[in-house]
Amino acid sequence: MKLCRFDSGRLGLVEGSDVLDVSPALDLLPALRYPLPQEDLLIAHLPAVRSAVLQLRQGAVRRPVSAVRLLSPVANPPKIIGAPINYRAHIDESVKDQGIAHGRNVTSIHDWGLFLKSSTSLIGFGEQIVLRRPDRRNDHECELALVIGARCSKVARADALRHVAGYTIGLDITVRGPEFQCWRKSVDTYSVLGPWLVTADEVPDPDALDLSLSVNGELRQASNTRQLVLDVAGLIEMASAMYTLMPGDVIMTGTPAGVGPIKPGDTIRAAVQGVGEAVVQVGEHYA
Repeated sequence: MKLCRFDSGRLGLVEGSDVLDVSPALDLLPALRYPLPQEDLLIAHLPAVRSAVLQLRQGAVRRPVSAVRLLSPVANPPKIIGAPINYRAHIDESVKDQGIAHGRNVTSIHDWGLFLKSSTSLIGFGEQIVLRRPDRRNDHECELALVIGARCSKVARADALRHVAGYTIGLDITVRGPEFQCWRKSVDTYSVLGPWLVTADEVPDPDALDLSLSVNGELRQASNTRQLVLDVAGLIEMASAMYTLMPGDVIMTGTPAGVGPIKPGDTIRAAVQGVGEAVVQVGEHYA
């Protein structure tokens, strides 16, 4: 099942080139009072929502995907977790390009661990990336992103994929510089998710997916998740060893080689096999 959020936060079921408006399924979500739970409600109640979506499908209004504004498929991720230097070829290019490394000793994700991105950096493919530091290099990074479906901690590798709600495309936009990743990657609009969430049952092997990114029609990144240094299950094991993972947490799995600068006016097209492809525009610099 492919589920999207669109326009003013409506819920859509994606079938081919159409979006079916199944927003009444959101009525199943509980009304809340303070203190709010540390989870995304849609993801936490995904099985019930999916059942309701199937019941609503027959009479749902259809619209072309091209006619709606796609938002992030996860509205309220408690955490956005990044996986640095998690493709061998990207490690190699980072060592060679000081515009990426900035004097750091680029070794391995096993040495560096993971990092957190601010949830306020999140947008969908129907929105615009707005660059914040025109005096610096701002790079694109295409990634497979996974969404955690159930609260878990200290997850064994063998059980890790059972905790995945689904997969989506992630763009980890990055200001290059000497500071920590959590600072340079948490800029508003620098985390792009979408175009929709593909439920985990439709992606039997997340470690064998082609992914690619082009800018203005120029192919810049092309790889396969089998090239990950630490695979999807390994990333969940690593993250849950230190963080309690909550429904709606997003783990970006890392980017392959080919990262490069973007500028206002660019059109970025990203694709992940089994998930889909989507386009996002780079707007003017933040004033």
